[in-house]
Amino acid sequence: MQPIIEICANSAASCLAAVEGGAARVELCAAIPEGGTTPSIGETLTALKATADSGLRVNVIIRPRGGDFLYSELEIEAMKSDIRALVSLGVDGVVWGCLTPQGEVDMKLNAELMECAKSVNPEVSTTFHRAFDVAKDPLKALEDIIALGFDRILTSGQQVNVIEGVELLCKLVEKAGDRIIIMPGCGVNENNIEELARQTGAKEYHLSARHRVESEMKYRNERVSMGGTVTIDEFSIEVTSKERVEAIFNKLENL
Repeated sequence: MQPIIEICANSAASCLAAVEGGAARVELCAAIPEGGTTPSIGETLTALKATADSGLRVNVIIRPRGGDFLYSELEIEAMKSDIRALVSLGVDGVVWGCLTPQGEVDMKLNAELMECAKSVNPEVSTTFHRAFDVAKDPLKALEDIIALGFDRILTSGQQVNVIEGVELLCKLVEKAGDRIIIMPGCGVNENNIEELARQTGAKEYHLSARHRVESEMKYRNERVSMGGTVTIDEFSIEVTSKERVEAIFNKLENL
């Protein structure tokens, strides 16, 4: 059986490209350079409407900011409000992860957020995101996340990318068995997914498959940065590439 491909989408346009390339599911995020933050209501509604007839499953990340996964009371309230609002809109899944100051899975807070999601839609899918990759003990974290009732874990194997984390990924897939899905992500692409699938035996994979699109602006004041001291290319954006998604499925045909 061919693995499920989840595309990390940064916009409604990326969601459409994911559909056109053959993907079954997306994780909709804002601020991907920060590791992903919660998308706006408007972007989510637009993505849902644009893909309504496609069968695409739309998951959304619940993350109020970049940085670590230890949240303040105000941030927790924001996360709960976002979960209620986005699940009420009809998203298929929500994605989050919270840790304690000691680097362990925060059982109490994650349980509260799980209840928040399930109280709106008992069938909503839940993913523990790459907070897992900075947890102190990955095997204990695995068991804790299973106990909380999550459907899957997104992980690079606690390394900078899945290639370097492949040893732990293999161990996690074996330990998890049928209790939870281990979904490798971070650095998965059309050049390595075939070998990664053979090595890990994972049933789902997470990747962005983006390409850079040049702005159509004719007049450009390149002296000004919208990020102030953070300088980025203001006149191009990265969006999901239909062709790169298709290339992934072409590689998986060989399995």
